[in-house]
Amino acid sequence: MVALALASTVFVSTAAPVHAVTFSNTTTVTGSASILGALSKGSGTFVIDHPLDPKNKLLYHSFVESPDVKNMYDGVAELNENGEATIELPGYFLALNYDFRYLATPIGNAMPNLFLKKEVKKRFFGFFGTPVFKISGGTPGGRVSWQVTGIRHDTYIEANPITVEVQKGPDELVDMGEYICSECYGTE
Repeated sequence: MVALALASTVFVSTAAPVHAVTFSNTTTVTGSASILGALSKGSGTFVIDHPLDPKNKLLYHSFVESPDVKNMYDGVAELNENGEATIELPGYFLALNYDFRYLATPIGNAMPNLFLKKEVKKRFFGFFGTPVFKISGGTPGGRVSWQVTGIRHDTYIEANPITVEVQKGPDELVDMGEYICSECYGTE
């Protein structure tokens, strides 16, 4: 591997197999950077082939910081004259997620009978249309803040699962006794 620095630009030649490239201190990338593999970071997004059209589209999501590979969707719904709301989710929701969790919080008024009437399913007979779930038991015209999460189960994450806890060492970001953020622990 050969790395050349010219004016703040780093060029990496892959004439020999490259196993790792390490940048120390501050590194600036102007424009986009693509990583095909895992990324450890302070913040960011993931991008995968779109689960409903992998040949023609990409899907971007920001990271939800969790030991699970969790996706989160939320919004505010206005309840109809029956005190119900049908929440429509993105078309790719079921292709990307499983193991759902739900939250619903009334806004402005208590709604003690509010409940999840139907879990996420395709809109028509559970087999066709956009994924939806239904909230019921609220005050007609009331508003409800809702959230649903799912665990990723797309082909990329299944082929590349995340290990949550690892020992520091020679094959990790830092060795035993070292810190990713020394200044955070006052050990500079």
